Amino acid sequence: MNILFVHQNFPGQFKHLAAALAAQGHQVRAFAIKGGPLGGVKVYNYPVSRTSSANIHPWAGDFETKLIRGEACASAALRMRGEGFQPDLIVGHPGWGEMLFLKEIWPKVPQLHFLEFYYSPTGADVGFDPEFKKDDWRSLARVRVKNANGLLNLEVMDDAYSPTQWQRSSFPALYQPRIEVIHDGVDTDLLTPASAQIGDFGPDKITLTSGMEIVTFVNRNLEPYRGYHIFMRALPRMQALRPNAIFLLVGGDGVSYGAAAPEGQTWKNIFLDEVKDRVDMSRVFFLGNLPYQTFVGILRLSAAHIYLTYPFVLSWSMLEAMSMGALVVGSRTPPVEEVIEHGKNGLLVDFFDGEGLADRVADVLANPHHYHGLREAARRTIIDRYDLRRLCLPRQMALVERVAGHKV
Repeated sequence: MNILFVHQNFPGQFKHLAAALAAQGHQVRAFAIKGGPLGGVKVYNYPVSRTSSANIHPWAGDFETKLIRGEACASAALRMRGEGFQPDLIVGHPGWGEMLFLKEIWPKVPQLHFLEFYYSPTGADVGFDPEFKKDDWRSLARVRVKNANGLLNLEVMDDAYSPTQWQRSSFPALYQPRIEVIHDGVDTDLLTPASAQIGDFGPDKITLTSGMEIVTFVNRNLEPYRGYHIFMRALPRMQALRPNAIFLLVGGDGVSYGAAAPEGQTWKNIFLDEVKDRVDMSRVFFLGNLPYQTFVGILRLSAAHIYLTYPFVLSWSMLEAMSMGALVVGSRTPPVEEVIEHGKNGLLVDFFDGEGLADRVADVLANPHHYHGLREAARRTIIDRYDLRRLCLPRQMALVERVAGHKV
């Protein structure tokens, strides 16, 4: 088959699927704005030359950006069609607009969409955190308008899959029967429990090893959507209860989700400044974004891994931590509760209960042997439900074959 993948930052969630299809001998190509190489896949990076206009309604800016991307991707598809390439299937992430107009280029080619999240003014991330809640109707209306791209793509897709049941449930009920739940998959053969050692941390050149009281906190960016403010406010109490604990924070200074920090500031520094006078910074390390193998080594050191999130897309890092036998202390929010059962394969606390978080982490550090069974159960959960090679990838491949055989 000829298979075309579409993702603004290819391979993204298609890393394993695209490579597996190429390894089977299919001709696999990919469109991306910023795409990286992937064995067996020919990646076409196309430019986006137009920029969003300032002379439009402010609520329309997000949609105009997606129209610009959709136009650029369709133009690249037209050139590819002119060169003689005819896909049998298009697999894409529609979230940034690239998929909007591919039906106009290849009207009879079935499309399989990867669906992450559908925005809602109530019941999910918006309005969840009272500290950042905006009650005016215009803010809620703007959220609803944000789904314009999503709705247009739901109309043109032939089939879709979503990583978790909760993420699937965010989409309109009308479309849910066409959305399968298949996670991206966790490589449990690679991400195994193991001893680890990492040296030369901080001015005192601390060597970190398994068995130390190491608390990990991982996000793409340190921001409120992933509970960074809750973590930082709990940090003084965690240190008071466990003065020898070492805290490793992985993540950048930018914003992946939600509102940007006030101009000239970062969420990282805003909440660090709030508590730094009450924190021993010699035992707190901000590591930024790490190479993947270093990230894996950090998680293998973890005595307690804190994962907090609004009701939003579930992070890969939580499942990867569990695969390595980390004990996750997570937020009692729907995406986390789908995976973690309190006292069975991890521990849960109320998202806003910083004091409860600190007490729970302190108990884990003080009594590591009490929680050994939870660590084993965490890894077993990932093997049984999210294993890449034995479960998720075979299901993705079967879905591809089924949709490619669908006649529009």
